[in-house]
Amino acid sequence: MGIEIERKFLVKSVAFKKESFKKNYLKQGYLNADKNRTVRIRISDETAYITIKGKSNTEGTSRFEWEKEIPIFEAEELMLLCEPGLIEKYRYLVKKGKHTFEVDEFLGDNLGLIVAEIELNSEKENFERPIWLAKEVTGESKYYNSSVSKFPFKSWT
Repeated sequence: MGIEIERKFLVKSVAFKKESFKKNYLKQGYLNADKNRTVRIRISDETAYITIKGKSNTEGTSRFEWEKEIPIFEAEELMLLCEPGLIEKYRYLVKKGKHTFEVDEFLGDNLGLIVAEIELNSEKENFERPIWLAKEVTGESKYYNSSVSKFPFKSWT
């Protein structure tokens, strides 16, 4: 439990796949996708979590986060209660310098959207930028998972 500090970027090539040291399949849904708080259920391969996130600061870089591992069968039951718009994606972990990027390649109605996130210790912390990083979208709510669950990438103009 604590404050999560992260920055989010679009990805301009699939070169990250060659640099990845781990790949997971994720399925997630939202019990509550309000902009002031989200309650997420996530199944990652054979592990499941419930996560509560607070409202982001004005820059979109930090917010409260609480997460707890739960049994898979409970997560599957809770998924049935989620708001419409489940998200499916592959998550690749890529080490760059002293940081690890989480690169999400979305599937289904969000196919074509690839977003990278990096967690930092402070909002001003420097980090090594991979060549496949594109535009920074930190704080742009349309790229939040809770938003793409409601307004999928395929519907963007």
